[in-house]
Amino acid sequence: MDVRNCRNCGRMFNYLGGPAICPICRDLAEKDFEKVRDYIRENPHANIQQISDDCEVTVQQINQWVREERLEFSKDSPIMLECENCGDPIRTGRYCEKCKNSMANNLTSAFKKPEAPALEPRKQHESDKMRFKR
Repeated sequence: MDVRNCRNCGRMFNYLGGPAICPICRDLAEKDFEKVRDYIRENPHANIQQISDDCEVTVQQINQWVREERLEFSKDSPIMLECENCGDPIRTGRYCEKCKNSMANNLTSAFKKPEAPALEPRKQHESDKMRFKR
């Protein structure tokens, strides 16, 4: 059993994985997420600072949810992020679709099993034939 202290409130809890926060703080964070998600749906033209102020959530937390692809801004939203690889504008995540596909192809080719070299058929020699004794 792995017992840790919550990094938000300091309570001890049984750590099962993920961020080192207790179930109570995790539930509170999930409620904040739902509040921000609903606010963005109702106010698609709001900027991140306005969302943060009105929902009482830090800008860093909103950015984290966007980078995790839990939040996505609408097409007409003034908020645009940049792809961390090429700099193209994106609405959620860390990378644009082009870079995601490129990275996936690179990983697939890196882990691809090498093909076995084609074997030439053996030529039969007189000594290779089966012999029978009479």
